[in-house]
Amino acid sequence: MVVCGDDALAVRLAGELHDIYRQPVTLLLPDADAIGPVPPHTTRVVEAEAPDAAALRAAGVARAVAMALAYEDDETNIRAALTARRINPRVRLVIRLYNRKLGRYLAELLDQAAAVAAGQGDGTPADSATVVLSDADTAAPALAATVVAGTGKVLQADGLLLRVTERTPQQRREATGTGLCTLALLSSTTDDPAGAEGSDRSGPAGPQLLPAAMEIARSAQRGAVVLEAVSHTTPAAAPGRLAAVGLPVMELFSRRVRWALAGFTAAVIAIAVTSWITTGDHPVHAAYITLLDLFSLNDPAIGDPTERQLLQLFTGVVGLLLLPVLVAAVLEAFGSFRSASSLRRPPRGTADHVVLLGLGKVGTRVLARLRELGIPVVCVEEDPEARGIALARSLRVPVVLGDVTQEGVLEAARTDRAHALLALTSSDSTNLEAILCARTITPDLHVALRLYDDDFATAVHRTLRAAHPQALTRSRSVTSLAAPAFASAMMGRQILGAVPVERRVLLFAAVDVAGLPHLEGRTIADTFRPGHWRILALDTTDPADRRPDLRTTRLDGRGHVSGLLFDLHPGHVLGPADRVIVAATRQGLAELLGSGGAVPPRSAGRAGPS
Repeated sequence: MVVCGDDALAVRLAGELHDIYRQPVTLLLPDADAIGPVPPHTTRVVEAEAPDAAALRAAGVARAVAMALAYEDDETNIRAALTARRINPRVRLVIRLYNRKLGRYLAELLDQAAAVAAGQGDGTPADSATVVLSDADTAAPALAATVVAGTGKVLQADGLLLRVTERTPQQRREATGTGLCTLALLSSTTDDPAGAEGSDRSGPAGPQLLPAAMEIARSAQRGAVVLEAVSHTTPAAAPGRLAAVGLPVMELFSRRVRWALAGFTAAVIAIAVTSWITTGDHPVHAAYITLLDLFSLNDPAIGDPTERQLLQLFTGVVGLLLLPVLVAAVLEAFGSFRSASSLRRPPRGTADHVVLLGLGKVGTRVLARLRELGIPVVCVEEDPEARGIALARSLRVPVVLGDVTQEGVLEAARTDRAHALLALTSSDSTNLEAILCARTITPDLHVALRLYDDDFATAVHRTLRAAHPQALTRSRSVTSLAAPAFASAMMGRQILGAVPVERRVLLFAAVDVAGLPHLEGRTIADTFRPGHWRILALDTTDPADRRPDLRTTRLDGRGHVSGLLFDLHPGHVLGPADRVIVAATRQGLAELLGSGGAVPPRSAGRAGPS
């Protein structure tokens, strides 16, 4: 693996590739001392001012399996990508670009160049895909998952959030029947809570990855790592909502206008009833005459009884008073509809929502992800021309325009009744100040803030956690959020993520069954190999409609119905057109994908996973 960059993302990515995936890494940096301490476990460090052809060759791109271009400048990454593709058409490229549209075109161009080069070569297939990532794409899923999943490790697959949580033996007993499956048994026990923490050994002294059903049943005194599906219940829509435009009726007119209209309606009804009683007319005719008098459309009651003349005069006065109220109501209704077509204010009674501060690149992606999950959101943005304003308008998400550090802005976003707060502005100081202000309003509020510097993020997290131990606090640096996604992309599109279990790791991957002798033509029960891999879900989506990368999500906020089926029958036979989600060890995944290992015989009596 070759990692090129000029900031902390490159260093952290190198560490991720080595620690999680056990890959040899070469770092290409302009100045290693200026960036910071380079992990000593990397294979080597090459210093070069620019990633030109000579520098890339010196870094070993010609023999590399994958290369990441993580420079802050888009143009530098594009130049290096074109050069690397020319040197090694088979290398898998992961490129950091802010411009998503340009990135899509660049990926198509580089993939086409790799296909042409492969056609002119020896015909050996190569995984030379090009993946373009941005800070917004990599940060948004983790930030959105923070307010949904809390402290658990989160994976994304086909629009679903899967949470991997540790359970103590007592929690295992109390949560019987919950969770999708048990992924690992921890080294800790009831008598020894710490256990053999950090042990890489299998068996009783260390964690057991992907245990068999009998092992799970016999290990009631050990902690476990469990896979759960995360869901968020969306509150029912408030009554009185106009279906056509989604505008609450109670917000169409102000309280004063509503009371005035109610008073005039009562007065008209009283006049109509009095007219009916005094004149003896039919009630409908009496109401009709009253309305004519109200709008000064009736003839003067000359020669009529005194009661009729007094009623006409009183009705005319009421009509004169009604005119300004009607004008005010029309103006308010016009303003409400105009606001409905632009930005909404937080409705009355808003509660259990997420307050999102900042609608820049990252905030826009997080907003789309939260709405896709059905989570109610109230946004706060200072710039009315920010990138995410248009998306918030189209999704009918309430927005408070103002500086989050100013008095009353957080209150206007109903922070006191919110479930969580995400501070995603481009300023570290603004995010920190907003979090501190929010904690003064609601001390136990769940908060997550985006910080650029990893050390600063760690310090902020520890301080806030110490000051508010009862509340969930998460501080995230851009590099810590981006590195796992870049590392997964470098390992291939099939990798959904990796979860550390003490000092071992489980990989989650989307795998096509075709051509894999360990899976094709076998039942779900036959494919399970304890300690190596197990099938978690089957993608039931039609092959023509499948998304190539299950980690991707919609960016327009619209819902997506997942095709993943987790409740699998042990006797289901996998066909060549199937795609499955598997959990595997490093060695198990390599063996499953054909890197080695003998194929076990089919056995109808093998026990299925649990």
